Amino acid sequence: MTARADLRADCARCFAICCVAPAFARSSDFAVDKPAGVPCPNLADDHRCSIHDRLRPEGFAGCAAYDCFGAGQRLAQETFGGRDWRTHRDVAVPMMAALPILRGLHELLWYVDEALALPSSAPIADRLRSALADVTESASAPADRILDVVVDDLRARLAPLLREASRLARAGFTGPDLSERDLSGADLRDADLRGACLRGATLLGADLRGLDLEAADLLGADLRGADLRGARLGGSLYVTRTQLGSALGDGRTTVPEPLERPAFWAG
Repeated sequence: MTARADLRADCARCFAICCVAPAFARSSDFAVDKPAGVPCPNLADDHRCSIHDRLRPEGFAGCAAYDCFGAGQRLAQETFGGRDWRTHRDVAVPMMAALPILRGLHELLWYVDEALALPSSAPIADRLRSALADVTESASAPADRILDVVVDDLRARLAPLLREASRLARAGFTGPDLSERDLSGADLRDADLRGACLRGATLLGADLRGLDLEAADLLGADLRGADLRGARLGGSLYVTRTQLGSALGDGRTTVPEPLERPAFWAG
């Protein structure tokens, strides 16, 4: 099984795959347009970002928030056996195509592993362990098979199980079901969101200051620009580094283990 410590980016062991594979459009998250498969103009020859220490002020907040869940270094060192796409041109195209697949699998591993660790998941622990083994097997596919993995099929199979783990964890709370709701810019400071289902909700620029989000399901919630200053997310469900990195928090904001507060959060 993949340990949770392995489900985080280790750029020193990667070949800057995330700086090449994805396409992005000029926006508040990216200062330029970049087609898929084309190296970012800020990428140096040594696979390092030439503006890494100033990504946000330079207009690349999306890059600063991005997390591959450890897929990058696994592709570089395991799947493609340490072959650099710059030196070994034959692996460049399949390596870039494999990134969203392995990243999706590692994200599923992150969620299933978290669900399995919840004491409330005891009734479904065997099913979660089986799901974890299935995803782990897919993530271990060699270079000549990784592109055949259909992540959406695995997501569809695991979604009911992750929902059930969430339901068990939220039992006893009375938070509302706001899944898939557009709450952009909403002032939610007076809401009781303990145990709320915010799965897939759009919380762009929403005001969540000081809220207790104990057992709130945040799987897939869009937290870009959300104000989490003083909010308590220590017991929230299915939180990722990308979500935290796209939101605004401070020294009072608590986050679930093993996550840490983004460095740019004030005080």
